[in-house]
Amino acid sequence: MRMLLPLLILVPGIAMAATFDVPTPAAQTAAAEFWFAVAAGSFVVALAAVQWLVQRR
Repeated sequence: MRMLLPLLILVPGIAMAATFDVPTPAAQTAAAEFWFAVAAGSFVVALAAVQWLVQRR
């Protein structure tokens, strides 16, 4: 019983989890910005095409 008490006092300290470190986001690359611009432009062209098709009805 004498050896159990110090062990029970130390066990919670061993089992404690480390603190959470928030990951820092990586910067966007030039390629990612290029493809985002291509996708945004395609989206605008698609919206214009739908508007043109609906307007003709």
